Amino acid sequence: MRLEPLRAEHEEPLFAAARAPEIWTWMWAPPPGGTRARWHEFFADALAQAAAGTQAPFVTRDVRSGALIGSTRFLTLRPENRGLEIGATWLAPAAWHSGANIEAKLLQLTYAFETLGCIRVELKTHERNARSRSAMERMGATFEGIFRKYQVTPGIGPGWRNSAFYSVIDDEWPAVKAGLQERLARYG
Repeated sequence: MRLEPLRAEHEEPLFAAARAPEIWTWMWAPPPGGTRARWHEFFADALAQAAAGTQAPFVTRDVRSGALIGSTRFLTLRPENRGLEIGATWLAPAAWHSGANIEAKLLQLTYAFETLGCIRVELKTHERNARSRSAMERMGATFEGIFRKYQVTPGIGPGWRNSAFYSVIDDEWPAVKAGLQERLARYG
């Protein structure tokens, strides 16, 4: 598995990977809904965020097949405080339980702590997204609490969401890294 900076040529293959509606159940963005126009709007926004330097979106590539299987981002970039958020992560259902998410988080966290010099990396999800919360807990992130009515989310529930916040800090990184490496090794 490899993470690559999002580029215009990724739009069509990523659209194919993003078609399953179950991907979008808890996402902050309205689902592409199968429409090419909606996907283009979503994709163009990610490219615009990258160009503005407010986010760093990546595609997730299966190196064995060469196929794009999902996407993830660095969000809430706070270089002045040596922190950032990992989020907007999604994978095609065929990649669920494959180790791809573990490897993506290992790559992102390694870069954040060991190259960028972060002292804090945040992760958050909808408070009811049990699959995502479980993944964060298994990776060793610390649960920090529920931020009530944290985000406006048209098309999801009442139009806003309570967000569950997690973090990894630099003091915890060596143990988190070892745990992720151990878990990834099980996938061979």
